Amino acid sequence: MIRKYVPACFLAVLGFLLASPLSHTQEPNKAQEQNKPMVFEGTVGGWRIIEEGQPPAMIHATAEEMTRFREANPNARPGRVQGANTANDLTYHGGTGGIGVETSPKVYLVLWGSQWNNNDPSGESGILESFYQGVGGSSWANSVTQYCQGVASGTVFCNGSGQAAGNPSGIFAGLFVDNASLAPSHPRQSQLAAEAVRAAQYFGNTTGASNASVQYVIATASGHNSRGFGTQYCAYHSATSSAVGNVAYTNLPYITDAGASCGANFNGLGPHAGITIVAGHEMAETMTDQFPSSGWLDSSGAENGDKCAWISSGQGAAADIRLTTGTFAVQSLWSNAFNSGSGGCVLSYP
Repeated sequence: MIRKYVPACFLAVLGFLLASPLSHTQEPNKAQEQNKPMVFEGTVGGWRIIEEGQPPAMIHATAEEMTRFREANPNARPGRVQGANTANDLTYHGGTGGIGVETSPKVYLVLWGSQWNNNDPSGESGILESFYQGVGGSSWANSVTQYCQGVASGTVFCNGSGQAAGNPSGIFAGLFVDNASLAPSHPRQSQLAAEAVRAAQYFGNTTGASNASVQYVIATASGHNSRGFGTQYCAYHSATSSAVGNVAYTNLPYITDAGASCGANFNGLGPHAGITIVAGHEMAETMTDQFPSSGWLDSSGAENGDKCAWISSGQGAAADIRLTTGTFAVQSLWSNAFNSGSGGCVLSYP
């Protein structure tokens, strides 16, 4: 595991190109930064346009939004689909350049901006690092291995075909404390994407092949989250094309800033529960849909995390799991194989 810190001096300017290059220190224009979510009848999470000119992002809906959605759509509640019916399952969407899942996943955590210096009131950086260090190889994460790439679009069950998503131990590959300068106060998607490319170059992942099974978690400091956090979403993951290939990344705001909207004390799991509920949600979704939305999604555009988000009781309810690095709150993940192939939300697999 690589653990790297930025020296006090300013890092050299990196030569990379994005579709919409923006300065890391440029303050956002409020009019530009308004989210423009696409409207879907099937889910409150999933595929959205966050910023004009950027690829789609897969959002993690807030707890309140998910509750309202399920109350208005009783048939969308997990567990309501009965019998051997695959209509509610995830299907493969062909991948991007042949890549639909992370076959050998690696997670890099980036603490972006000098705003992190002496500003971590909930201890989120340490909780995240411990979670990522222990989650690889767990039975909770193992449900991703039923999904694969190298199969026909529309596939529901891989049954040993193609290349399966991986769940290795030691999935955490490095920490980048990028604290040499201020991050934007409320970063736009394009700025988060640029930081992900910056991290890829920092860790020496400078080709498409080296980024083919990698995700960068861009964590912002308390009080410096992207607009829409806590009201429209808790986090999102997306990808960007660049000089180092396609780069998958997660926008992970400072989760406890949103309180109960993003998991504080959810299901009685404690004030810090949302940190790993949300981080795990985004990690598992990227593992099965690395470059949205060409991996595994259902017919409404929901991923394996969206379908099981914020369940408080019954099958698939959020719970604590024990890892080698401690006990952490997680949500369940959708399994096509559960319940004799009818699908459902599970906390372990098989």
